Amino acid sequence: MNKPARRDGIPDKRKKAARKAAAAPSKRAQAGGKAKQSKPQRKQVPPPRLSNAKPARHQNVEQAGPTQLAPGEGVRLQKVLAKAGVASRRAAEDMIAAGRVEVDGRIVTEQGLRIDPDTAVVRVDGTRVVVHEELVHLALNKPRGWQSTMSDDLGRPCVGDIVAERVAAGQRLFHVGRLDADTEGLLLLTNDGDLAHRLMHPSYEVAKTYLATVSGEVTRNVGRTLKAGVELEDGPAKVDRFQLLEVGEGRSLVRVVLHEGRKHIVRRLLEAVD
Repeated sequence: MNKPARRDGIPDKRKKAARKAAAAPSKRAQAGGKAKQSKPQRKQVPPPRLSNAKPARHQNVEQAGPTQLAPGEGVRLQKVLAKAGVASRRAAEDMIAAGRVEVDGRIVTEQGLRIDPDTAVVRVDGTRVVVHEELVHLALNKPRGWQSTMSDDLGRPCVGDIVAERVAAGQRLFHVGRLDADTEGLLLLTNDGDLAHRLMHPSYEVAKTYLATVSGEVTRNVGRTLKAGVELEDGPAKVDRFQLLEVGEGRSLVRVVLHEGRKHIVRRLLEAVD
């Protein structure tokens, strides 16, 4: 006959001990026996680690709002890049539009942003720009047969080969304008993007002088025609000045002065009046 439970609802000692034994696994189960597994707890996921790595080219990033400085304060971002020798001002504007430039860790795509070059951290393609750099201006007599580039994928000789030691030492240089491969003459190499902008932008109309040897005898009427202007496949063009220097032995030497910089412009002008 079972002993009744206590009227206060508390079980006797034997029932209480049996419940404890059922709740705790046996030593056999602890030693490797098949014990019923309890439901696994949800694994705690560690918080994400922050990174200051440069975002991928096609990754959506938060666009930087314009830094509003007082009128007359700060310097336009493209001018800072030009002064640092990154590129000419026009090329710097293209870099900004392409999302390659960041200021204080944020991508900038609008033009005309004014920054304080002494405090702002500027990067291009993830590399920090050294704002204050000694300006270098090199006048190079480009040899005939050399490419007007700082490097050449086809392995052809280029003006970059001539200053390779300077570039390897960390000096940033680029050429201002270009000459045809079979043309020799003055070519400026510099890290002064502001100067390059003033020399190359059409609004400044900087004159360039060329000496050209032409097959056959050139008449003086050619000069008048070129000054009046001729129609080329990419639009009208004309020279500022034209001078016939020598004629003889089936060829002519002429001097052409113009402020345009289109590809093969002198050759195409002379071919148009041939």
